[in-house]
Amino acid sequence: MNTISVQPVIMAGGSGTRLWPLSRAGYPKQFLVLSGNESLFQLAARRLAALAAPEFELAGPCIVGNEEHRFLVLDQLRETGLEPESVLLEPLGRNTAPALTLAALAALENGQDPVLVVTPADQTVTAPAAFTAALQQAVREAAEGAIVILGIAPDRPETGYGYIRTAADAAGLAVAQFVEKPDLATAQRYLGEGGYYWNGGMFVLRASVWMKSLERFRPDIAAATRAAWAARKTDAKFVRPGKAEFAAVPSESVDYAVMERCPGSDIALRMVPLDAGWNDLGAWEAVWQVADKDERGNASVGDALIADSDNTLVHATSRLVGVVGLKDVVVVETADAVLVSDRARSQEVKQIVNRLGAEQRGEHALHRKVHRPWGWYDSIDNGPRHQVKRIMVKPGASLSLQMHHHRAEHWIVVSGTAEIVNGDKTILLTENQSTYIPLGQTHRLANPGKVPLEIIEVQSGSYLGEDDIVRFEDTYGRT
Repeated sequence: MNTISVQPVIMAGGSGTRLWPLSRAGYPKQFLVLSGNESLFQLAARRLAALAAPEFELAGPCIVGNEEHRFLVLDQLRETGLEPESVLLEPLGRNTAPALTLAALAALENGQDPVLVVTPADQTVTAPAAFTAALQQAVREAAEGAIVILGIAPDRPETGYGYIRTAADAAGLAVAQFVEKPDLATAQRYLGEGGYYWNGGMFVLRASVWMKSLERFRPDIAAATRAAWAARKTDAKFVRPGKAEFAAVPSESVDYAVMERCPGSDIALRMVPLDAGWNDLGAWEAVWQVADKDERGNASVGDALIADSDNTLVHATSRLVGVVGLKDVVVVETADAVLVSDRARSQEVKQIVNRLGAEQRGEHALHRKVHRPWGWYDSIDNGPRHQVKRIMVKPGASLSLQMHHHRAEHWIVVSGTAEIVNGDKTILLTENQSTYIPLGQTHRLANPGKVPLEIIEVQSGSYLGEDDIVRFEDTYGRT
């Protein structure tokens, strides 16, 4: 039996703005737990780990993601017990074709030419066994040199997805054409005719096949990404392409760069059908579709009370939400924002996100509770010259050695033990003890204990923005 080297690749760089206010740039939808106990990213990693077969040599996942999310990736993988092969950090978004090229170049580094199994991090399936079987078939076909796409068997005339038109041949299903998102009448015709599948953005192919195809159709992307890869820096599992070089890479999707150019060429482009309850959770409408519902079609998460309503989704995160007399509505509550939308128009939430960005409001990018590599902070109160935060520091972790030009801070320990550098002194504080950090004083907060440290921080001053931090030392490579 010939062994097939398999490299799972998870594309985790998306921003997921259509699931605002739960999904934000600093904590996008792939890292959210929308149901159950695991995030979409964790579920994707587990599905790929289940790909094992007797003839497969399966590596740990290669993650391609955003520099800002690197510790989220590691923390969430650690919770699943999975070890990444590598984490490739894009300094800025350049769409999926350069991202896949980075993964291919990394896979080719050790002299092998593995089959890359490429999936987004933000999808869900309800039949994992069927998903695994389809991927295993795709791997075997890709090992022979084909590019294989997973095509989703449509169950409705969907206008939000691109389609793949197939043609049967002796070897199975060949891709005859890629079709852009259709109008409703065209989507109904596709469903009636058969032979059309949704394009779910999942690709299986050898690393060398991707590079040869890219160099043929988009040599500019191939050359620019190679230059960024050559200028990379490696820090443990983190691999950072050259920032200036990567900024010069043209932004393009896998589909436009290569896949749509393959039909009619000598490149074998095949499709394996996937019927596994797939959903890309692209908007709140999709979240409602996959959720458990009551007898009137209502779905809820969190502390929600629904009365005399139909086909409505209520997602509560921090308080009780009650709704009465709604139909086909989405209500999403977070600690600092509430969304109410017609369910059928939930994709248009991007209009709100764009306005928040244009007005430079913090709700565009961050939640009230912000995760950091050392733990998290929750901004529980603020005013013109003060801000109050609840801060958690993980056991053994520490914040940077830093100072502020515009604010002073008062720290009160709620639980755990705090080791505090305050100017030229280092002190230990425990529950109910406190210290004061004057404006301009060099300081650091650390947790030397084995349980989480929680403190209340009271800031006062003329400017309380997060950019008023001068770092002198940092464990996490931040400047």
